[in-house]
Amino acid sequence: MDIKTLRLVRIVLWGGVVLALLAVAWLGVVRPRMQAARVTDDRVTDASEITDTLGQGDYELIATDGTPFTQARLAEGPAAVFFGFTHCPDVCPTTLGDIMGWQEELEAEGQNLRVFFLTVDPERDTPGVLGDYVSWVPGVTGVTGDPEQMARAIAAFRVHASKEPLADGGYTVNHSTPVLLFDDGNYFGLIAYQEGHDRAMGTIRRLLDS
Repeated sequence: MDIKTLRLVRIVLWGGVVLALLAVAWLGVVRPRMQAARVTDDRVTDASEITDTLGQGDYELIATDGTPFTQARLAEGPAAVFFGFTHCPDVCPTTLGDIMGWQEELEAEGQNLRVFFLTVDPERDTPGVLGDYVSWVPGVTGVTGDPEQMARAIAAFRVHASKEPLADGGYTVNHSTPVLLFDDGNYFGLIAYQEGHDRAMGTIRRLLDS
């Protein structure tokens, strides 16, 4: 093997070493930090910036039971909060079904867990419409309000919601899908959309035992 060939082989080998080191750095350092910073499924936020303030803000909404819903409501005990809308084709009905399954397994153990469904479509989701929509899942309270107040709440919970036009002239709303958990007003964690049942139950039980 001549000198030029040896040099070429060395360059190729060193190049492979560099690529391997970059891959290790990505998997071991960069990627975990990115995942740790992810608060919702489609918005990336530094977790240290939200733990003390998630859900806190100047918003005044109305629950489907006729009571006001402000940040103070979260401080009344363990709570689960998720965002959706009554025209949602799949995510929201699926999440409500999951919640029903959690409640059935928890039984009396989960009697103190309050579940709130906050609409991202206040123009169509009046208290009456929203109340009918969540009525098939006992223990779930719908929350709505005027568009300005709902926008404040969406910002306070750091979730994403955006209207998207449909071909028929109507619209749908793209929105974040996790269930956010709170312990006496403090952010506790989240349950991802369609997370495994056993893992979700473990998270909920840790919340109730905290």
